[in-house]
Amino acid sequence: MAGAAIKAGVLGASGYTGADLVRLIAGHPEVEITVLTANTRAGNTLGAVFPHLARLDLPRLVSVADADWSAVDVVFCGLPHGTTQEIIASLPEAVRVIDMSADFRLRDPAAYAAWYGHEHRAVELQKSAVYGLSEHYRDAIASARLVACPGCYPTAVLLLLVPLLEAGIIAGDDLIIDAKSGVSGAGRGAKEAMLFCETGEGLSAYAVAGHRHSPEIEQELSVAAGHDVIVGFTPHLIPMSRGEMITAYAALAGKTTAHEVREALRNRYADEPFVRVLDEGVPPRTQSVRGSNYCDLAVFEDRLAGRVILFSTLDNLVKGSSGQALQNMNLMFGLEETTGLGQQPLFP
Repeated sequence: MAGAAIKAGVLGASGYTGADLVRLIAGHPEVEITVLTANTRAGNTLGAVFPHLARLDLPRLVSVADADWSAVDVVFCGLPHGTTQEIIASLPEAVRVIDMSADFRLRDPAAYAAWYGHEHRAVELQKSAVYGLSEHYRDAIASARLVACPGCYPTAVLLLLVPLLEAGIIAGDDLIIDAKSGVSGAGRGAKEAMLFCETGEGLSAYAVAGHRHSPEIEQELSVAAGHDVIVGFTPHLIPMSRGEMITAYAALAGKTTAHEVREALRNRYADEPFVRVLDEGVPPRTQSVRGSNYCDLAVFEDRLAGRVILFSTLDNLVKGSSGQALQNMNLMFGLEETTGLGQQPLFP
């Protein structure tokens, strides 16, 4: 990648999202990775941590404290929630930032403190952060210095529901969201609940009535609806490595039909390269988006009169994280939005 126009650093390169970002950047003709950090793996090559990336010509991993940001144009942050704010605040002003953690997603610092258990440590920086849902904040992202990429669940939910609430064709006061995600959504840290024998051959709900993506979802749905929206949101863990599916149950507004809901989504995303609205009667599958930056949406008429069943599926590590981050970087640097993201889904 010699001579690439954009020099990039990756904070937290030893995590799943960091590794997937490096995989995607390897196919991007305009980006060169010049800094990779991983405090617990400092001194190692990334190939020693992730053998599937061993053939890439990459800098060695360093600690955050030893990273040289002087010749970096953009930093991708893949660190755990709560660890990013002070680091980003210390970066040179000229460096643009794309944060894949939750540290800058919530516009209200009080809401952040309530849901994440500590005060926000970079409130002034928070005020300038742009929410990084690419298809809905494209213009603001293009001129932003700091972009807060949505979580994987919010990305799937918001791509599905925001256009429908904006158009007023579903009700915002009776939304139930059933969410299911692969185990990589929990990160790479060693946790007993994530062991194979704990997750394999089973399905489990978690963070019931208290998942931290709830306020993020409600924040953006409220903007779309023009009034406060509270949702019922329950996530579940599926024994697969990657992939995510959202099933949403909604009441139709007025005499709207399921066909009109589908057409509203088709019209909204007609020119979007990564959002696909499935034909009537075609259910979504996580296998159809695995490894790609696509999000598939589907609409079914419910047996209950006046209601629809809505689906959204994506790869939680790509469109739900690193792929969307790279999509946002393309917007920020005036590149074709699809650059480096042409990978088709991996099947079987």
